[in-house]
Amino acid sequence: MDKLKLQADVCIVGGGPAGTLLGFLLAKKGVSTIIIERSSGVNRKFRGEHINSETEAILKEHQLFEKIEELGILKMKKVEFFAGKHIVNTITPSIDEDHVGIHVPQANLLSAMNQESGQYENYRLFFNTTVTELMQDDRGVYTGVKAIRDGQEIMITSSVVVGADGRYSTVRKLANIPTVEMTHGYDVLWAKIPAPAGWEPTTRMVLVNGHQLALFTQTGGFIQIGWNIEEGAFPSLRKQSLQPFLEPLIESFPELKELVLQHLQTWNNFVCLKVQSSRSDTWVKDGLIIIGDAAHTMTPTGAIGINCGMKDAHVLAPILTKALLEKNITAHRLKIFEKNRKTEIKEQQEMQMKQEASFSGKFAQFALN
Repeated sequence: MDKLKLQADVCIVGGGPAGTLLGFLLAKKGVSTIIIERSSGVNRKFRGEHINSETEAILKEHQLFEKIEELGILKMKKVEFFAGKHIVNTITPSIDEDHVGIHVPQANLLSAMNQESGQYENYRLFFNTTVTELMQDDRGVYTGVKAIRDGQEIMITSSVVVGADGRYSTVRKLANIPTVEMTHGYDVLWAKIPAPAGWEPTTRMVLVNGHQLALFTQTGGFIQIGWNIEEGAFPSLRKQSLQPFLEPLIESFPELKELVLQHLQTWNNFVCLKVQSSRSDTWVKDGLIIIGDAAHTMTPTGAIGINCGMKDAHVLAPILTKALLEKNITAHRLKIFEKNRKTEIKEQQEMQMKQEASFSGKFAQFALN
């Protein structure tokens, strides 16, 4: 079969929130852009689907928020901290906001952005496409990617390659960019159940045996539940009876008992996320950039991962557009992006670690009547 040869100013590997937003922003500025995504579409299983007010502002700045809202979002009214059945602390919106976070199904987020990007002739998106090789010239500058799409080899020549392909980034590995992974002593079990009638759009946090249990109300009438467990404990945990594991949830929220027992009947109803954060030594090389989880994996704490990745795209787009106009895509030139974002990312990762260490303190300072 003949190879398919394509050309673009920028080839983005990874069609998640960060890569998709970057593709839209570049195409809007006249930069020819190709996004390749290994999955078959936008209906993938995601965990982090909550955006904060900063990301909301970014989406509004680029006239994307209303398009996403039309497909469905859910604004959280408050965050509640529970000790057993008792609320011991509540966080409500600040005076100039109407939420404490927004649940945005990533299928809705990606669909809206892809639709807006599709109006530009200089934008192309390929699903079912997996990068296999990075191309370089004789000076070591990255000049594109080789990929496989539905069994056919594709060669995409580009001025810049952007790796937006997540925590296990193929681009990062192929570019030999070192990364330091940090474990946090816990993993997270995720499950989803339907929400009962009248369930308020609120994030609920519970302290269970010193660990966090979190309930996130979701668009479409669901509750996503996350249990923090000891790191690496799931294989042994799933050999035990499920009922004792569910009891603290049912005791804290008896109104969920019937739904919990109906929808969480075996350990197969859970997905285990290995929790880790990471920092890459550098985010750029000549002709190559990594963003989002590829450059800096965040933990689930604070649900900030998606927000960090989308801010990367927002910050990178004008920097990259200018670098292309100047025909200077050296690591030294692209380093402006890394310098712009790296300090904030480090601070946010440190903040996550402090929040994890002080979680039980959010309950200890409140005496129950």
